[in-house]
Amino acid sequence: MNLSTGFPYWLVKHGLAYDYPRLETSIKTDVVIIGGGISGALIAYYLVENNIDCILIEKRTVALGSTGASTSLLQYELDIPLCILSETIGYRPAARAYQLSYEAIDELRLIMQKIKFTDFNKSSSLYYAAAKKDEDLIMDEYEIRKKSGFGVEYLGEEELKTTYGISAANAIHSPQGGCVNAYMLTHALLQYCIKKGLQVYDRTHIEDMEYLDDGVKLKTVNGSVIETKRIVNATGYEGAGLIDKPVVTLRSRYAVTSQRSESTEFWKDSCMIRNTEDPSLFFRVTDDHRIIIGGKDEPYTDPAERDKLINAKSEQMITDFKNLFPHIDFIPEFSWAGSYCTTKDTLPYIGSYASIPHTYFAMGFGSNGITLSLVAAEIIADTLLGHQHRDAALFSFERN
Repeated sequence: MNLSTGFPYWLVKHGLAYDYPRLETSIKTDVVIIGGGISGALIAYYLVENNIDCILIEKRTVALGSTGASTSLLQYELDIPLCILSETIGYRPAARAYQLSYEAIDELRLIMQKIKFTDFNKSSSLYYAAAKKDEDLIMDEYEIRKKSGFGVEYLGEEELKTTYGISAANAIHSPQGGCVNAYMLTHALLQYCIKKGLQVYDRTHIEDMEYLDDGVKLKTVNGSVIETKRIVNATGYEGAGLIDKPVVTLRSRYAVTSQRSESTEFWKDSCMIRNTEDPSLFFRVTDDHRIIIGGKDEPYTDPAERDKLINAKSEQMITDFKNLFPHIDFIPEFSWAGSYCTTKDTLPYIGSYASIPHTYFAMGFGSNGITLSLVAAEIIADTLLGHQHRDAALFSFERN
């Protein structure tokens, strides 16, 4: 599947950051991680830190799938507001899912400190009513987040205008969040793990899997064989195709980046901004003073149809941005499109699937896929170590 196109900012900025070999020989290992994006890299980190023998393979070049097209926001909010998710799956599991995503941001900061990765900025977030009809939604969301122990601040129309220059009915401000470079974080995690013994192979395409009583044999297109006890599938949206029931809906998302500005702060604290539209629109600032706008999702049909809309979607997003911030001169430089998946309840699918033996899936979908990928890495590492993670059932394929 063609997961992205156009000129993703991170790829333009960094190019091919590291080279990884293609697997040319046969090999044995305890665990094979399939997928060289941020999900696979985080899983590799957790497995290596727990002394689990593993290798990682990627059929493309590392991090050139969805990770390279990510806008790389770290938000604990799921794509469905907590007040609505609570009505869907119940208050306790909904609040727990939000809490896990919240805690994942702090854990990611600790990991980045440990591996000495610095392309991260702590950032608060603002969630505002895109229309007057959403005023009650913001109020309900504020009340349930406050009840759940999240440190949030309610902003009315006047305070929102005075503080952020935004004309909207109301908003929620949260101090928990961050902006990261997911493309380079993926490489940094893998480079750290390689130094601790991980083997990483890209451009290594699996064409066949033979499931045995005690493991799996994977055969690559060039004839190499990998013998392993377990597989962790971190291919994201492509991995969903292995499941014999519909678990995801594929969508296309668009993004556009401004030219570099001499301004160091475009709005208060350069916080992440997201609105209540469905699909939502969101803004963030990069460390070199660019603004990234993302959103305007569409149902995915095929790459050609997705790509035809890049220019029109970019223009729409820029227009919306200028309506919100007429005093900011947004001059576009790079635009792109990527594909992502949503689930019926916005929660990831993590763990084993009954009809596929010796295999665990890490499907951290949605706008906060990075934080959910960390949750997946923790759960899968615990499972491989023989422990029962307390939250595994929340994300299992068997959930209602």
